[in-house]
Amino acid sequence: MDALLAFWERVTSQQPALPVTESWIAIAVAAVVVVFPPSWRLARHAVTIAHEAGHALVATLTGRKLSGIRLHSDTSGVTVSRGRPRGPAMIATLLAGYTAPAILGLGASWMLGAGYATGMLWALLAVLALVLVQVRNWFGLWSVLVSGALVFAATWLLDERWRALVATAVAAFMLLGALRATTELQRVRRGGRARNSDADQLARLTHLPGLVWVGVFLVVAGGCAVLAGAFLGLTPLPSVAG
Repeated sequence: MDALLAFWERVTSQQPALPVTESWIAIAVAAVVVVFPPSWRLARHAVTIAHEAGHALVATLTGRKLSGIRLHSDTSGVTVSRGRPRGPAMIATLLAGYTAPAILGLGASWMLGAGYATGMLWALLAVLALVLVQVRNWFGLWSVLVSGALVFAATWLLDERWRALVATAVAAFMLLGALRATTELQRVRRGGRARNSDADQLARLTHLPGLVWVGVFLVVAGGCAVLAGAFLGLTPLPSVAG
């Protein structure tokens, strides 16, 4: 019991905010990972996990029956759910994929801004555990387990300051990765190689052009990035003139 209480205190303890310079260093590291093609090809698997987790969560919340998640070595993934092929639940489920990494990054930034860097990493581990039980292929299991092992190592082996640095870099990576993944989606769509993408499926369901839905994904990702900067004390929230 004492060990459990000590663990809970560790997870819920508040930590001093990182100095602004160190926050920007962590963000710069995340930006390099996203921009540099070799590191992006590897790290993009984490964005795919968040993407499919978004589909799975919203499918469950809207009453669809979740059948499982598959993650592939080419960084693609698929979440299978059963229910009506049309209607609000299907639209919400499709909309959740490309927006999920940005929303996850925003939530992580909110926790960091409140001083819960350690709690944020443990919350991320909980998300990975929930995804793990829904994965239905070997590569997916390996991908989620490796991601979980890296996050666990950061929570268990690093001191408070380094945990905050890693947590900030993870949040920034999710936000920047959401933007890059969406721009890549549109580039592939222009080449006619993504006829079953989330945007194109939404277009068929709503009779709005797929480009409109790509724009929605970009607006959500950009908005989350702006709010995240405010939560971290790095950028001011835009004021609305009265």
